[in-house]
Amino acid sequence: MSSHHIVREKQEPALLVLGLDNFSDELLGQLLEWSPTVITTPQTAEKLAAHGIKIDWIIGDKFDEELQPDVKRIPAENRTLTRDAIAFLVTNNFPSVNIVTDEFRLADYRPFADKIDLVVFYNNKKIYPVRTGYNKWKPAGEIIELLTEPASVDISGLESIGFSKYQTVADGFFSLRFEELFLFIAEEL
Repeated sequence: MSSHHIVREKQEPALLVLGLDNFSDELLGQLLEWSPTVITTPQTAEKLAAHGIKIDWIIGDKFDEELQPDVKRIPAENRTLTRDAIAFLVTNNFPSVNIVTDEFRLADYRPFADKIDLVVFYNNKKIYPVRTGYNKWKPAGEIIELLTEPASVDISGLESIGFSKYQTVADGFFSLRFEELFLFIAEEL
């Protein structure tokens, strides 16, 4: 018996690939499983094309047309490529995006935390914004890092193991309560 699924455009998170250094092919395959809209930079486009991955959009103007036909362009707006790409996704009503990158600057993501669901894969970490009252089940011993410093935070289910780093104390839920609109956290992959 087979199962057939129809995936509508924008139903799955878009995939923004800004760099592939130190990123596993297996995890990339999982992110590509439901044929997301793929956006990348000219530098990373060659790596994706070498893997046989269809590219939908390129950020910027310089791109080898022979690499893949029918690739559309997102014009560079003199911000960072990251901000240009996310702004494009927000403007075009994409509800979510997975981002693979070799560099992480929180300032590139903060302006979009309340506009699009985003998950950033960087340096063997999964980074994303959460709202107050965030709860998640994790096994004991997992590391959670707070990337933004809230004025005050109420943490349960975690113990501090260093500056802004916490570890789950037991199998079960941890929770975060804070006053800011969003808090960026990172978990190890």
